[in-house]
Amino acid sequence: MTTDAPSTLVMAGTGKTGRRLVQTLRAAGRHARAASRSGEVRFDWSRRDTWRPALAGASAVYLLAPEDPALATDFVTQAVDSGVGRIVALSGRGIDRVGDFSPGMVAAEEAVRKSGIEWTIIRPNNFSQNFSEDLFRQPLLDGRLALPMGATPEPFVDAQDVADVAATLLTSPGHHERVYDLSGPRALTFDAAVATIARVTDRSIRYVELTPEQYHAELLAEGYPAEAATALNALFAGMRAGHLAEPTDGVRRVLGRDPLDFDSYAARAAAAGAWSQSARRAAGEAV
Repeated sequence: MTTDAPSTLVMAGTGKTGRRLVQTLRAAGRHARAASRSGEVRFDWSRRDTWRPALAGASAVYLLAPEDPALATDFVTQAVDSGVGRIVALSGRGIDRVGDFSPGMVAAEEAVRKSGIEWTIIRPNNFSQNFSEDLFRQPLLDGRLALPMGATPEPFVDAQDVADVAATLLTSPGHHERVYDLSGPRALTFDAAVATIARVTDRSIRYVELTPEQYHAELLAEGYPAEAATALNALFAGMRAGHLAEPTDGVRRVLGRDPLDFDSYAARAAAAGAWSQSARRAAGEAV
């Protein structure tokens, strides 16, 4: 790998998909630069003076949408002006049906479609890693995950599959102007997902069904801003409606293999200590 090789700027390069994508690209001998507010390449949506230096020398960008939809078009325009020739945008499955959840994603999709360069959009289901690295982890450590989901299943997708798909789209031809829905191989309810994690950790963890009003109240009590609580409720409303319930073939279409299964994910995460006693102690000390 040489310094003058084609370079990919990976937005949120320390995040769930971003850090895996950087590792995947580098393992394949590709030049990847991890961008974040505190990473090796400084990038901050609220600091426009960080945009152009981050984009310098990049031929491709893995784009994670800004929360502020007004920023998406300006950034994509600047990327094109800086010489970027390909963008892979991370969106969300069903975003065209539950757009209230993330107007930033909607704006980013529109911006890359109008960019005039090669673009691909990936729309994954909920990440399996949300249970071990994000929104659902602390409730699981506490022994209770409560959501307004009902019995509608979700084909959770592994973040590594998303990273592998993105790596292929960023480095291979034939995917221009395509949108790929990405999911795991089978759908399971949140109740079943929690039961799987309880089994592999040999812990007592329960799933509790909430009404949307109860969920909103719990989020506010946990310190979430009202806007975030409303957005999460909008997401779950779309999920309850079944918009995301059917598994898709997006991973297989791009990678030529089946996506990773939730059971395998849970076993690996448990073995890595995601929900261990030490993790619970560390989480308690951080409060």
